[in-house]
Amino acid sequence: MVDEQVSSPAPRPQRARPGTDPYDNIEPLITELAAVHADDPHREVLRQRVIERCLPLAENIARKFSGRGENFDDLLQIARVGLVQTIDRFDPAFGASFLSFAVPTIMGEVRRHFRDHTWALRVPRRLKEIQQAIGPATEELAQRLGRIPRAREIAEEIGADLTEVTQALIARNAYQTAPLDPSPSGGDDSPTTSVLDTYGADEPSYRTVEDYLAVEPLIAALPEQQRQVLIMRFFKSMSQAQIAEQLGCSQMNVSRILSKTLNTLREQALRD
Repeated sequence: MVDEQVSSPAPRPQRARPGTDPYDNIEPLITELAAVHADDPHREVLRQRVIERCLPLAENIARKFSGRGENFDDLLQIARVGLVQTIDRFDPAFGASFLSFAVPTIMGEVRRHFRDHTWALRVPRRLKEIQQAIGPATEELAQRLGRIPRAREIAEEIGADLTEVTQALIARNAYQTAPLDPSPSGGDDSPTTSVLDTYGADEPSYRTVEDYLAVEPLIAALPEQQRQVLIMRFFKSMSQAQIAEQLGCSQMNVSRILSKTLNTLREQALRD
């Protein structure tokens, strides 16, 4: 049985002239390979011959998936692995042609690679599968409707729940992540702005708020006179002379109270 169904037209090699296509007479060769016993030394020679004849099929399928963020050589390697597995598993006794079995099987192998190994963040497997079906369905609906399809229309097209389709569309952002600090670009016109550069500057008042929250309980625990002097000096912006006049004491006394209070707060804050 085929591992995965093909969601888009299968890639087919271009046929130039009769007798020159690598797939001409491939069925008799496959049938001959299936008839050779596994212990027969001729089997490996015949198997290598079949693989070499079918390598262009793997390359054709790999090119179909290129341009999606994966290196072509990696895709070609995955497609060739799928091709070898197809040749080893194909049984001509079932009556199906080799290409009708090989194409969807190899494409399924490449799709599994995208689904399981190319996501930058962990996404549930179900959403990965839906996300892979969204692309072909969107292209089909766009041609049919003459516009970009809505999420509900895509859900009906692929037979999925609307919520799952919406989550899969959002999950696309997890396929590739942007580096916070990209390496310098070689081209003059290529952007080199990092993600951090797009954020706003640090707000200096945040530090003030943090400091206030840290000392607030310490100020509340001060003796009444020390707390009163501190509030008048730093919260009401009164001078030491004005504080002394209001309290009926000398300015020197106010200065000593402030010095003692600030030292106490500093020691307690650093200790905590």
